[in-house]
Amino acid sequence: MKQMLLFPDPRPLAERLGKEFFREAPQCAGVYLMRDAADTVLYVGKAKNLRKRLGSYRVANPDRMPRRHLRLLRAVVRIELRECADEAAALATESELLLALRPKFNRAGTWPVSPQFLAWRQDGPILELTVMEKPEDDWQTFGHIGGARYLQATLARLLWLATHPEAGLADLPAGWLRHAPKMRKAIRCGEFSDLAKSQLEALLSGEVQQFCEWTRLQVAVADVLTLTVLEADLELVAEAFGHCSFEGSSKNSSV
Repeated sequence: MKQMLLFPDPRPLAERLGKEFFREAPQCAGVYLMRDAADTVLYVGKAKNLRKRLGSYRVANPDRMPRRHLRLLRAVVRIELRECADEAAALATESELLLALRPKFNRAGTWPVSPQFLAWRQDGPILELTVMEKPEDDWQTFGHIGGARYLQATLARLLWLATHPEAGLADLPAGWLRHAPKMRKAIRCGEFSDLAKSQLEALLSGEVQQFCEWTRLQVAVADVLTLTVLEADLELVAEAFGHCSFEGSSKNSSV
């Protein structure tokens, strides 16, 4: 039986911008710039369908949206839309704006990096994650993407914590708390190996919310440091892969 809500979820953007803003947003590719009261750009995002993407911001559910994103929605007073010819043009425009503006609430893409492939493969109970310049045999790849090295380190931590439910940060393999260069990460998943691989592939196929909720449910430790890093890593994943409303242009392919 579903629990009834005593109060509806907050809708700060709908209250400030009006329902018509969301209804009249163009159904085309483009970028959007979220600005505060001083007209400073707080966040830049891109979408294959602007109306659909903006619709994901209408409800600020505190149980389903990262705290960082809730703080963003409370600060936004205006959203500037820039239509693009197609998704590729939107991605290029977003990349240029991120490097030029370095908005406060963007983390991925705000520094110059060479696009790379995020790659993974399963060998029995072990799930390996690495980053490569071009696809190689026996690896599944996702990309090209900027910041692949940081995403690899973040995903390795999350998958390790999810497949070691009773462990915490103190038990992480050496070096996994930092973004060690050229470090291939082998996650010993044990009985969770198949599940971890399927959840990773679900994330890279667009099921961001599913991956985040699965990870939170798996982690059983209660120490503050582990949970703080867990939430920070999940926020980075949600930002990089689309705020639980994925419309990415990178392809998830087997080679």
